[in-house]
Amino acid sequence: MSSKEKPTLGGQRIKTRKRNIAAPLDPASFSDAIVQIYLDNAGDLELVAKSIESSDLNFSRYGDTFFEVVFIGVRTQPGTIKPEEEGERHPYSLIDCAAQRESILPYVLFIQKTLRRRPFLIKSLENVMRKFLQSLEFFEENERQKLAIFTALAFSQKLSGLPPETVFQPLLKDNLVAKGIVLSFITEFFKEYLKENSLDDLIALLKKGKMEDNLLEFFPSGKRTSEALSEHFTKEGLTSLVEYNDKKMFEVKLKEIKSTLTTMISEEAEISEVTEVVKQQVKDAQFPDLEVVRMLWDVLMEAVQWSGKNQQQNSNSALRQVNAWAGLMNAFCTSGKLELELIYKVQTQCYEDAKLMKLFPEIVRSLYDQDVLAEDTILLWFRKGSNQKGRQSFVKTLEPFVKWLEEAEEEE
Repeated sequence: MSSKEKPTLGGQRIKTRKRNIAAPLDPASFSDAIVQIYLDNAGDLELVAKSIESSDLNFSRYGDTFFEVVFIGVRTQPGTIKPEEEGERHPYSLIDCAAQRESILPYVLFIQKTLRRRPFLIKSLENVMRKFLQSLEFFEENERQKLAIFTALAFSQKLSGLPPETVFQPLLKDNLVAKGIVLSFITEFFKEYLKENSLDDLIALLKKGKMEDNLLEFFPSGKRTSEALSEHFTKEGLTSLVEYNDKKMFEVKLKEIKSTLTTMISEEAEISEVTEVVKQQVKDAQFPDLEVVRMLWDVLMEAVQWSGKNQQQNSNSALRQVNAWAGLMNAFCTSGKLELELIYKVQTQCYEDAKLMKLFPEIVRSLYDQDVLAEDTILLWFRKGSNQKGRQSFVKTLEPFVKWLEEAEEEE
């Protein structure tokens, strides 16, 4: 009996491509599952963390929902921070705990542990924090305090990858600033953060958040003055922050005055005009007289056209500058104390700048000849000067001039 060949299907077989079928989004079920984990473990964050770690919930898709449940105990309605009316809620959230470090730190550590296991969730944490901070006005005052303490502790504990701009930039919404909500929040943040960190740490954090020069932006527009800042933070016990801001404002104003003076010197303006302008700026900035003297000398020397290696040319250029602008120095060296400060400034620069090392006695003599320095001041420096930078050498080089002064004094 002959066997028949089985029929075959002719032509090329085409494989059908499998399509990615997207599962429907169901944040409600995810939220309810997380809430149930909290309820099953009575809010014990250690047990909650273990249950979450062993669960097969889709955190990559519902990361934002997860952090909403952590922070407020329930997921929020889309586009708002209003709790979803339908769905479970648990009473162990961040805003349900006490507004103190001991109660809030466990939440930070819990999130830190979660992020180590699932680092992709950092973006969801950023999203939720940004949303909550932009909506601070819808939280109660004590809830805002808890969020501020949490945020400070998050940075203190170096919460994995949380960028400072995520926190500081969303706070600058005009309506939040105008109502004083931002100032209250950031004050609580500063107070908590500085309990465990230095001012330098805080400034570094502000710098990363692009806010180190903009503390006044946290204040309502009607209170954006150094006086208001000083009064507020002093009252809150943050005097180190006041001192930092004063220093920053001083540096800004000093830079402005230096810029004005440098321009007028380069344009060879009249000494009387320069003096008037500088006096007005100094008055407006409330600059200490000692700082003015130091600043004037710095600007005058910076404006000198230095030669590369020709020491004689450098000496001549420096002395010409001193003689040309002695009238300006004279207008601000109005007491023996200020004259002595000028000698100290000259001494320091001559000690630190090789170009001027041998020029100290000539500069002092020139300032004396131009009536900037009085004889008594020079003798006081020579006999009892307290600045030790190069003093021994400078005293020796100035000795012939001092001897001449003493002889002239005896003759009189």
